[in-house]
Amino acid sequence: MIQASRRQWVKFGIVLFLYILFLIWLKSWLGIVVIPFIFDAYITKKIPWTWWKKSKNKAVLTVMGWVDAIVFALVAVYFVNLYFFQNYVIPSSSLEKSLLVGDYLFVSKMSYGARIPQTPLHMPLTQHTLPVFNCKSYLEWIHWDYKRVGGLGTVKLNDIVVFNFPAGDSVATAIPADDLYRLSYDAGRQLSQQVDFSRLDAEQQRQVFDYYYAAGRKYIDENPQLYGKVIARPVDRRENYVKRCVGLPGQTLQIKDRIVYLDGKANKEPDNVQYRYIVHTKGMLPDDLCHELGISAEDRAMYYPEESVYNIPLTEKAKAGLLARKDIVASIENMPDEAIEGLYPVNKVTGWTLDNYGPIWIPKKGETIDLTLDNLPFYERPIHAYEGNTLEVKEGRIYINGQETTRYTFKMDYYWMMGDNRHNSADSRFWGFVPEDHIVGKPIFIWLSLDQDRGWLDGKVRWNRLFKFVDSIK
Repeated sequence: MIQASRRQWVKFGIVLFLYILFLIWLKSWLGIVVIPFIFDAYITKKIPWTWWKKSKNKAVLTVMGWVDAIVFALVAVYFVNLYFFQNYVIPSSSLEKSLLVGDYLFVSKMSYGARIPQTPLHMPLTQHTLPVFNCKSYLEWIHWDYKRVGGLGTVKLNDIVVFNFPAGDSVATAIPADDLYRLSYDAGRQLSQQVDFSRLDAEQQRQVFDYYYAAGRKYIDENPQLYGKVIARPVDRRENYVKRCVGLPGQTLQIKDRIVYLDGKANKEPDNVQYRYIVHTKGMLPDDLCHELGISAEDRAMYYPEESVYNIPLTEKAKAGLLARKDIVASIENMPDEAIEGLYPVNKVTGWTLDNYGPIWIPKKGETIDLTLDNLPFYERPIHAYEGNTLEVKEGRIYINGQETTRYTFKMDYYWMMGDNRHNSADSRFWGFVPEDHIVGKPIFIWLSLDQDRGWLDGKVRWNRLFKFVDSIK
């Protein structure tokens, strides 16, 4: 007969009830195997979970006490980070001046529904690499398919979203921040003779780009001293990015003269959107003026003293503030909108620019499109890399999973993400759509903000940003 007090049964009942609710939320009953262990911990106590507490050896008591505390903390952090929330710090200026470098964010996993971990065996508080040891912080021999539990809502237009880097499925370890696909195409192009694409049809253009990629990737693989080893990363172990969602599944997006249009209608720009300008000055901009206008040292990095010219990102407020200082600023001009290489899709000649891009349709789950050699470059990464199909083009015909086809139905929703610092943001204009299985969570508020240009005794902490809700940043 089980000898347990009423208090033990009450504790067990409460824990069991909460645990079952958790399993219902996860929509998984695999966790039932844990219930006998919970029962033992509270009722039968057959397993000596705390055997070390009975030891008379002080060293054992001390060491095991620390081990117990550390293990409990790591397990707690593991589950909290997986299913509820995590910390994220803004590392770059791509969202300035909406979110600033040094903003620490409370990111909710519950807002869009937490993902069941695809690589559940990983070290807590690490994304993909163990510090010091510089090796993988996760094991891949257990891999689960994508599944997301119920959330409080869905991604909305103009939400600021944390997500895994879509082009981070393959990484050159010596330069992990760079897009391996763009690197491969660029390397292949540099190793090859220049081609006049205007004289080629869609099939011929594709053959040239395929050659570029193959040649470039071969070069990268053969030069590990420059690029490091090329490795693959599962979705949930890819680098975390944060951008603003400016396009939803099923919408057609186009950028015309800097303005984002969705289905032909202009989308509202963020209040603190930035663009680059050519600022002609009568000398260097004073630090106090820059601090007043929110112009960081990084913003001012591109200064050409021989011409007294800045190439600088500015909000409308900062631009007006500079123009008002006629004693310092002579004139401000828009940056020329020039065609640049490396915009998505990298394997197609579009003539698009950062300020004039598209139109491009954003894939929606369940929607079917007609595939042609002309539009295939836009959608081959979703079809192949994100939804796991084989894709080939042979003699001008498209084959998916070995079957010739002219149509494809998408299995996931996709989003278009951009930074508010529009001329200094690596975003969907460079690596395309963000699949729904890459969505991590929604930043709720800023719990700490540190100015990298200031010292601890000189205003390093941005007190006015503490506990500022991200939804209020429009």
